Amino acid sequence: MSQVVVEHETPSLGVDNRKLAVWTFLGSEVMFFSGLIVTYLVMRGRSVNGPYPHDVLGVPLVGINTFVLICSSLTMVTALSAIQRGDAGAMRRWLIATAVLGLLFLGGQAFEFTSLFNEGLSLSTNLFGATFFTLTGFHGTHVLIGVIWILFVVARAFSGGVTQENHLAVELVGLYWHFVDIVWIVIFTLVYLL
Repeated sequence: MSQVVVEHETPSLGVDNRKLAVWTFLGSEVMFFSGLIVTYLVMRGRSVNGPYPHDVLGVPLVGINTFVLICSSLTMVTALSAIQRGDAGAMRRWLIATAVLGLLFLGGQAFEFTSLFNEGLSLSTNLFGATFFTLTGFHGTHVLIGVIWILFVVARAFSGGVTQENHLAVELVGLYWHFVDIVWIVIFTLVYLL
């Protein structure tokens, strides 16, 4: 009985096709968020009735939330480093920490949205409300997707599916997570600081 050996072709670009797919997807997400950010910047000052950004947006709470998300990038890098060293237990712990920090960010965002709603700002209040909640809401949705993806990778890791030799899943979710963090830094700067 002969044994069939299947070898994977080396990609022509020298990059794993799955990684290339994630980079391509992230490129499309750059365009998506660019459109949302530009729309917000153009429309935020055109509301004819309040509340206006300077009336309701607060930097302290969102600054803490931003710090939490930046810390989650550090935990993600540490998770990847751990599995590259062969420490699957540390990788799982750091991925769980990343997911928890992502959930804390979402909790802070939910608190902010509730506060803004109580101050009279909603999607239908004015152009500022519509563009603000669309932009930050879509970002929050992307954070939630990232948390779910991280938890899937953790579950796979607990079943032995992520190893030092086979850790591409951690790299891919890390690429996505860092993208979401970078987008938030841009949003924080343009929406809250300027």
